[in-house]
Amino acid sequence: MTATTGAAPRTARLRAQAGFEVRAVLRNGEQLMVTLLLPALLLVGLVRTDVVSLTTDGATTVDFVTPGVLALAVLGASFTSQAIATAFDRRNGVLRMLATTPLGRRGLLAGKVLGVLGVELVQVVVLGAVALWLGWSPDPAGIATAVLALVLGTAAFTALALVVAGTLRPEGVLALANILLVVLVVAGGVIVPADQLPGVAADLAQLLPSAALGDALRAALTHGAFPVGELTLLTGWAAALWALATRVFRWS
Repeated sequence: MTATTGAAPRTARLRAQAGFEVRAVLRNGEQLMVTLLLPALLLVGLVRTDVVSLTTDGATTVDFVTPGVLALAVLGASFTSQAIATAFDRRNGVLRMLATTPLGRRGLLAGKVLGVLGVELVQVVVLGAVALWLGWSPDPAGIATAVLALVLGTAAFTALALVVAGTLRPEGVLALANILLVVLVVAGGVIVPADQLPGVAADLAQLLPSAALGDALRAALTHGAFPVGELTLLTGWAAALWALATRVFRWS
């Protein structure tokens, strides 16, 4: 008789899928540039030069800039990278095929989120090391809050990535994801806080999840604060975007 084996336990399937997602990003030169190289270069450039004038509210430049760069890294990993990869997987039939395996649709989505968190762990370690080398002194009292903000931001922007990747052609996603990343970095309150943006841009940015994430990380890591408003806004965005993603995402 030939022995048969069933599907691996759910946790093992999720772990395998998450590991695959992390390796796919870290082995891709273009995605590695977006998720690690560009944030690291931006961090060094902002700290070592005076190209961008920032009001740091009494903090050192590196203490003020580092949380924003971490927020940028989350945007790159959870939105830009994930949107592009998912869009091409959808066109090539990879998502449809994986959805029929024991992993299932929910398992596939959960694996993607876990994979993004794995990539972000690498980002935090690498960018944190660069920032410490530059003299960064984060407030230990805010580390747990910063982790919470990172998780909520990841949930919101991964959902946004699925909305974009599940409704547009891959070529459109490639263009839109990169354009949105640039717009959010420049005018979305990520590096430059929303209240330092000019005119109407400041009012609009304060409503965006990008500004909520950047401000939450700055408040937590610079002042050890628990920014209730920003965390609530992030939670609302995450819930709304996941509800939208479940309605509009197409698997093929």
